[in-house]
Amino acid sequence: MQARISTALVAGAATVAILGLLAACTSDARDDETTSPSSSDSWTVTEAGLTLPPFGEPADYQLGGSYDVDAAVKIVTRDSTSEPAEGVYSICYVNGFQSQPGDDERWSVDNPDLVLRADDGTAIIDPNWPDEFILDTSTPEKRQRISRVIGASIEACADKGFDAVEIDNLDTYSRSDGHLSIGDNLALAKLFADRAHGRAMAIGQKNSAELGGRGRTEAGFDFAVTEECVRFEECGAYAEVYGDRVIDIEYTDDLSAPFDEICASNERPASTILRDRNLVAKGHADYVFEHC
Repeated sequence: MQARISTALVAGAATVAILGLLAACTSDARDDETTSPSSSDSWTVTEAGLTLPPFGEPADYQLGGSYDVDAAVKIVTRDSTSEPAEGVYSICYVNGFQSQPGDDERWSVDNPDLVLRADDGTAIIDPNWPDEFILDTSTPEKRQRISRVIGASIEACADKGFDAVEIDNLDTYSRSDGHLSIGDNLALAKLFADRAHGRAMAIGQKNSAELGGRGRTEAGFDFAVTEECVRFEECGAYAEVYGDRVIDIEYTDDLSAPFDEICASNERPASTILRDRNLVAKGHADYVFEHC
């Protein structure tokens, strides 16, 4: 998990060349897609009527603050508290399995039993984000209640005009001291996916390459957003499930190779970008943004 961190274009021959080894997986991931003849941009829409991101086009990840979109960028992710970027495919970031910084009261005061607790009753905190409680997904009743709270954020994204939602911290079970399972979180993810699909929004799996195909088959995710799949050599795992439906963010402080070499690789997702670790807004001294 990283910090807070419309309408797909059909990939042309140039994109296929870039995908290289990933292209072998593409046919499975596209078996439920059609191309919208009404759009001059040839947007890709699933048979269920969900518009997908234009994979292979440049993306930007604006979780640390919104700013003007580069002319080449066609996909932008922003926080659920922000407005969608105009004129591009907009993905809404939602923290689905942990509390957001500054949102403690909604969980610790209004819904204290939905905060995961250790055997001594103390709240279990994400060790990487000490201001975020891990939510308790261990029972169907708690999952339903969490889905209603987080579902309100998903529906707010739809009302604002976002095209898709990205659900973060699917992997909190791995930081739960054994209190949660993969199955618990996938069951909650399915509730989120149903909520998003009910508002005609696609939904993206965030990280968790270890799930294999379960994120797609059990939860119903439509695409994947990965952080550092090149750095951790996980891109192939996502490609096996989602084909070219993958957006990857690499970070400046932990690159496995110079970014131009990453862009030249056949194994990276077609939509691969470089950002500073804190995802600061344009104009900040630490701001970095590049795309392949």
